[in-house]
Amino acid sequence: MRDTEHSYHWQLMRRAIDRLDTDDGRSMTLEDIASEMNLSPAHFQRIFSRWAGISPKRFQQYLRLGHAKTLLERRVTTLEAAAETGLSGGGRLHDLFVRWEAMSPGDYARRGDGLTVFWGWFDSPFGPALVMGTDKGICGIALSAETGPDAAMADLTGRWPNASFVENPMRLRTWVLSAFGADTATDPTPLFLIGAPFQIKVWEALLRVPTGHVTTYGDIAEHIGSPRAVRAVGTAVGRNPISWLIPCHRAIRKTGGLGGYHWGLPVKRVMLADEAAMTGL
Repeated sequence: MRDTEHSYHWQLMRRAIDRLDTDDGRSMTLEDIASEMNLSPAHFQRIFSRWAGISPKRFQQYLRLGHAKTLLERRVTTLEAAAETGLSGGGRLHDLFVRWEAMSPGDYARRGDGLTVFWGWFDSPFGPALVMGTDKGICGIALSAETGPDAAMADLTGRWPNASFVENPMRLRTWVLSAFGADTATDPTPLFLIGAPFQIKVWEALLRVPTGHVTTYGDIAEHIGSPRAVRAVGTAVGRNPISWLIPCHRAIRKTGGLGGYHWGLPVKRVMLADEAAMTGL
């Protein structure tokens, strides 16, 4: 279930990240930003490092350098090359392995009719997370820090309106612990992709992008054989229901701009910074 302290810390970090991303915020001292958040410098640094995966100073460096542009210049992933070098599908998400299967187009057209979807609220490194899954695997992860819990619930349930939704967090707990790195799973974490055929092609391409790297919407369009469908690719990326595990946060514009993020740009910034810190960029 949702934890009040975790939710409070995420809201605090969201305000801190927004402040650090202003023109004068990028040169603030630890003491200054901690004072604005009404915390001691040591306490603020501890909480920030826990949630963002890096120190406030390191995060400011990413912002000053134009982190997304740096990633684009140094660690952009050509998806064909990723497939050829064995980076696709397997090791990603801090050494977590995933396996996935997709719902058939016919089943998808029935909009979840006959499908039982279990759901529960969990803590995550990015604030409260609404997780949904079927007997086959996780089919949805919504991050509600920016949208609020009601909007997150409406978003996911609205994707499969004819399904039966059953609250049962214990049914999902093992998968969730593995997904957010709280448990080292020996078996792959199963994902069940519920979407239109074009969307699933895009989500499959995202699964090929290694941790700490990024790709562009245009590169995804090329990879799936629809080079002119950049806008449609962007829409499909935004409709990804399984945030974090299907890494839509690794898709950016060819200019180096972050683009949008369905669950809020502060979340996307933290995800990219966290992965860069883990991989040493």
